[in-house]
This record gives sequence, structure tokens and C-alpha cells, in this order.
Amino acid sequence: MSAGTDTRTAAALALGDDALILSHRLGEWAGHAPVLEEEVALANIALDLLGQARLLLSMAGDEDELAFLREERSFRNLQLVEQPNGDFAHTIARQLYFSFYQHELYGELAAGDGPFAPLAAKAVKETAYHRDHAEQWTLRLGDGTEESRSRMRAALDALWKFTGEMFLPVEGVGLDQAAMEALEGRWLAALGDVLDRAGLALPEGPRTGAWAAGAGRQGLHTEPFGRLLAEMQHLHRSHPGASW
Repeated sequence: MSAGTDTRTAAALALGDDALILSHRLGEWAGHAPVLEEEVALANIALDLLGQARLLLSMAGDEDELAFLREERSFRNLQLVEQPNGDFAHTIARQLYFSFYQHELYGELAAGDGPFAPLAAKAVKETAYHRDHAEQWTLRLGDGTEESRSRMRAALDALWKFTGEMFLPVEGVGLDQAAMEALEGRWLAALGDVLDRAGLALPEGPRTGAWAAGAGRQGLHTEPFGRLLAEMQHLHRSHPGASW
């Protein structure tokens, strides 16, 4: 296997794991969303992400084996996407941070001619909806009651430390440090605009996770990830080789 193939595989795993893990988190809202409309909306976003994950993981190997048989340290997803749903404001804050980043990322990839351009061209249309959904709920919660504003502010502050990892270059994706810095600038500007209209502000403080920035990409995950993985992989591991 060539060095180029190795880096492309690593990049596919990183992007695919982001989509897979966030899809699972959103799926946990099934039966628990605050209103029926959100039950459908969150499920649709989860399915979009699952579709992205399947395509990306299939670029790296057998999608089922990669999803259900890898150990925790082999996953390369961002720490942000593995964070628990918490209350609805926490889920929206996580969606706001990630969907704005993913939309910018896939827009950049779709404009190029790299191995991820075809997937990105399709996914960028999906992420536009994900971004709009998160934006509209941020506006509703931020400009709602004092309780909703307080919860949204707390959620944004709690998850802010996980956002720095998103803008570290991933070898094989095709975007260097300068491109990622430009992407981060657009992300901050767009995020600041939404939060300003919602009567909120960009959080302050460091934007690194539990370990050094980039830990999720290195296979180092936060404590909730182990429980998520156990739930996601339980059925497959309990019935090896089973099929419908």
C-alpha cells in the first residue's frame, strides 16, 4: 500500500468516525425529543450522517468491521461529537459547532479534485440543512426565555473546549494548515453572527479538550465514549456473523 493510500485511508477513517459517532448520539434522541417534529428532524440528520459514515468507512475497509469491531483507541473521531446529548441545549450547541464546521469543510473539499470531492459535493447539501437546523434552534433558545437562554449559554461554554481540535489538519484530507486556518476564520465569523442575533456571545477560554488538542484524532477519547461504544457495538459482538 502506498503512502498516499495510507493517508487517504486515515483521512477517511477520521471523517467517517466523526459522522458515525455523531449519528449514534443523535439517534439516542429517538423517543425522547421534546416535540414530534424534532423526533423526525434529529432522525433525518442522524441518517444523513450515517450515510456519510458508510461511504467514508467503505473507502477504508469493511464498514461493518470498522464500526463494530474496532477498539476505542482505534477510533479517530473528534472528541466533540462523542460528548453526551445532555439537555436539548447541549445537543443544539454541539450541532451548531460541528455542522458549521462540517459545512465549511465539505464546501472546501467539494471545490477541489481530491478523493473526497464527490462525497463532499453531495454531503455539503445535507450539511446546509444541518447548519440551518442548529442555527434556528440557537436563535429560538437564545432569544427565548431566561431559562432557555441560560441553558444555551451554559451548553456553548461547556463544549467550547472541544472545538479547537476541528481545525487541525488531517493528513490525506487535502487541506493544509493555511487552508484550515482560513476555514476556522469563516467558522468563527459565521458562528459569531448567529450568536449575536441570538443575544449570545462566543465563549471565552481555551479550545482544547481533556488532553492536548487533537487527542481524538490520535485515538484518545473522553470517558463517555467507552459507554457509547459498548452500546453501539453490543448487538454485533453478541451475534458474530449473524445476518438478517
